[in-house]
Amino acid sequence: MIIDTHIHLDNKQYIDDVEEVISRAQEAGVEAFIIPGADPLDLPRAKALADKHKNVYYAVGMHPYDISNYSETLIQKHSKDKKCIAIGECGLDYFRLPEDEDERKLEIQEQKRVFKEHIRLANALNKPLIVHIRDSSHDARVILEEENSKGGVLHCFNADEELLILAKRGFYFGIGGVVTFKNAKKLINVLPKIPLEKLLIETDGPYLTPHPYRGKRNEPLYITFVAEKMSENLEMDIDKLKTLTTENAKRLFTIDI
Repeated sequence: MIIDTHIHLDNKQYIDDVEEVISRAQEAGVEAFIIPGADPLDLPRAKALADKHKNVYYAVGMHPYDISNYSETLIQKHSKDKKCIAIGECGLDYFRLPEDEDERKLEIQEQKRVFKEHIRLANALNKPLIVHIRDSSHDARVILEEENSKGGVLHCFNADEELLILAKRGFYFGIGGVVTFKNAKKLINVLPKIPLEKLLIETDGPYLTPHPYRGKRNEPLYITFVAEKMSENLEMDIDKLKTLTTENAKRLFTIDI
């Protein structure tokens, strides 16, 4: 059994065949799916899928690219839903900051403000965070520590060793299709340094499709390729890896399947 801990089933790329996508994954051993909150416009679809399928859960949050649509009221509303099991995805992403220095500073300031609000809500509700970090490892780590985050998952772990210390603060590390890429040497080197009890597995579909389907739409069926690469790198039996990551996910997100 595998749990896809980060799959955007509410994304428009799945509108026409989401039921088939779920069915194919289940036939391959994917038994549960967690939809992260990224774009507020997609939240109704995420909730509808979670309400329809016993093994589909969702989170509520705003991706750093969508914080212009940030609504504390919306976050609060969905956070109380019984199928909403986490807060996020949220975090910092400095990859596409404005070139103008003043605009850049304002963007960073706003990302930090919204990130802190997510952390405080997760702490108040005792729910895990789903954290997105890109080109911002140091700032993200400092904020998580200063806000005394109670833990969660560093989604699509960027292989920055500075972040490994967060394992001691209740954070898990989501490994996805990037681990199968030819240029993933940094992640391959860091993977064995992650405590086994803190490993999670994800697709981030429809993005970051693993080899050999890179370039096509990603879907939870392809999580098996991630598992194979992880088991090879960790020199661990693949069934043991699947069991390990499943139990880790159930423990972090408090789900019983």
